[in-house]
Amino acid sequence: MNFLKQTLASIIGTLAGLFLFATLGVSSLVILLITLASVDTEPTIKDKSVLVLDLSTEIRDREPMVNISDILSDRQRSVLTLNQVVKNIEKASKDSRIEAIFLDGSNASAGSGYANFAEIREALIKFKESGKKIIAYDVTLTEQEYYLTSLADTLIVHPMGLMELNGIGTESLFWTGAFDKYGIGVQVVRVGDYKSAVEPYTRTELSAENRQQLQVLLGSIWNNYLQEVGESRQINPNDLQKVADNQGVLVPEEAQNLKLIDQIDYRDKAISILQEITGNQEKSLRQVSFNRYIDIPVTGIANNSSNKKIAVVYLEGSIVDGVGTREQIGTSRFEKILRKIREDKQVKAVVLRINSPGGSATGSDIILREVQLIQEKKPVIISMGNVAASGGYWIATGGEHIFAQPNTITGSIGVFGLLFNIQEVANNNGITWDVVKTGKFADLGTVRRPKTEQELAIYQKSVNRVYDLFLEKVAESRDLAKEKVADIAQGKVWSGKTAKNIGLVDSFGGLDAAIQYAVEQAELGTDWEIKSYPSSPRFAGLFVRKTLDEDMKIGNHSVDPLTQEFSEFKEELKVIQNFNDPQGVYSILPFNWQLR
Repeated sequence: MNFLKQTLASIIGTLAGLFLFATLGVSSLVILLITLASVDTEPTIKDKSVLVLDLSTEIRDREPMVNISDILSDRQRSVLTLNQVVKNIEKASKDSRIEAIFLDGSNASAGSGYANFAEIREALIKFKESGKKIIAYDVTLTEQEYYLTSLADTLIVHPMGLMELNGIGTESLFWTGAFDKYGIGVQVVRVGDYKSAVEPYTRTELSAENRQQLQVLLGSIWNNYLQEVGESRQINPNDLQKVADNQGVLVPEEAQNLKLIDQIDYRDKAISILQEITGNQEKSLRQVSFNRYIDIPVTGIANNSSNKKIAVVYLEGSIVDGVGTREQIGTSRFEKILRKIREDKQVKAVVLRINSPGGSATGSDIILREVQLIQEKKPVIISMGNVAASGGYWIATGGEHIFAQPNTITGSIGVFGLLFNIQEVANNNGITWDVVKTGKFADLGTVRRPKTEQELAIYQKSVNRVYDLFLEKVAESRDLAKEKVADIAQGKVWSGKTAKNIGLVDSFGGLDAAIQYAVEQAELGTDWEIKSYPSSPRFAGLFVRKTLDEDMKIGNHSVDPLTQEFSEFKEELKVIQNFNDPQGVYSILPFNWQLR
C-alpha cells in the first residue's frame, strides 16, 4: 500500500512539476514578447536622417497574421501595409529631420503588385515635389523595382548586376493531365465565351479566347508602364519597347548608355551620396527603416483622434462560404463585420478595399447585401487593389464610387460551375458505392460519379440565373443598359484603365484617394479618424514591426528559383481549396495572377 501511495505521489509530483514548468515557460515567453513589443514605445530620430525602403518588403493591404515560430527562426518576411508605406512617405515629406529616401533593392525581388506600387509611386512623386531627394540602389534590377526606382534622382546599379526590361508575362498552370492520370473527373457548366476560370481543370493549354484577352490585358498594363517610366527617365516609350524587343536583359554599361540608370557602382557609393545630401560626410549615415518610422511622431502632424470614424474594410483573398481563414474572405465572418459597421453610429462612411479574384457567387451576394444596407445609411466607397474581379467586382457594385489604378485587374463578369467526381480513381482501387433514394435527384451533390445530362441541365439553369443576376446588378450600379453590360461581360478581364473607359470604374486613385472622397461625401472636414476592419491586435502589429525592423538585422532573403516555383505551386493548390460554394457556382478570375 505504501508503495502505491509513494508511486502515486511521485506521479502527481512529476505532473505538477511539468505543469509548473510549462506554465512558467509560457509566462516567460509572453513576458518576453510583451517586452520586445513595448520597448522604446516612443522612438525618436535625429536630424539629417534618411528614410530607407527595402524594396523586397512585402506590401499588403493589411497586416498579416503573426507566426511567432517563423519570426524566431528568421523565416518571416518583412511586411508593411500599403497605407503604412504611403503615410510614411507623406509624413517624411513634411518631417524636417528626413533629408531623403533611399530605395534599397539589394536584398531580393519586389514584394508587391503593380497597383500597390502605383500608389507608392504617386506618393514618391509628391515627396520629390517637396524638394527632397530619392536615391536608389539595386543589384538585379527587375521591371517591377524599376517602376519605382526610375523616379530616383540618382539610380545606381552594382557593377556585376543586371537590369531586366523584357516585357511582362503570366503563366497558367493546368491540372488536366494530373486529373486524367489519377482518375479524377471534372464536368463544367458556364456562361460567357471568356469565362475561362475552368480551363486549368479541363484543358492543357490556353484557349484562343483566353489567350486573346490576356494579351490585351498585359498590353494595357505594359503600355501604361512604358508611359510612366518613360516620363520619369525622359525616354520615349517606343525606345523602351525596342529595348524590350531587342535586348531584354542588360548589363549595367548597356543600361547606362541608354540612360536607363545613372551610375554603375557599389552600395557604399549610394551611402556616400546620401551622406553628402545630409551633410554628414564624416559620420555614419543616420538611417531609419519604414518599420521603425511608423511609430515616430512628427511635430506639426497630428494623429487624428475623433469619435467620427471612416471604416476601412479590407476584403483580401478568395471569397469562400463560412468563416474562412485570415487569408480568405469568409462570408459569415465579413457579414458580421459589415453588420457591426452598419449599426455603429460613430462610423460616418465606409471604404471597401477589395483585393480579390472572386470566388463563391453565393458568398459574394451575401456580402453585397450587407454593403447595400450600409449604403442606405452612409456612403460606401470602393478602392480596388491589385485585383478586384469576378466576385470581387460583384461586391464592388454596392458602392457609390469606384476607385482603381490603371494597372488594377478587374471585370471578369461571368459565372461557372465546377463539378468534380472520383468514380474512376475509386473503382481503380476497388471502391464502389450503392445508393437508396426517394427522388431521382436526391444524390445530385455526390462526388462518387459524374453528373447525368439531366443533372448538368439543373446546374446550367442555376449558372444562367446567377449570371443574369450579375448582369442586372452591374447594370443598375453603373447606370448602364443590360445589353451594354452583356457585351463587356462574358467573363472578359480588363485593366483598370480600360475598365474606366467602358464604365466599370469611376476614377483613378488608390486607397488614400478613396478615403479622402469618403470624407468629402460624409462632410467630415478634418474631424475624423480611420478604423480598420478586420482589426489586428495592436500587440501583434507592434511585435512584427519591432522584430522585423532592419535595425535588428532580420532582413529579407533571396529565394532560389526552384523554391519560388514550389511556393507558387502551393498557391495554385490553395485555389482548389476555395471551391466550397454550397451551390457549386463561382465567379472567379480565370487564372492565379502572377506577373513575371
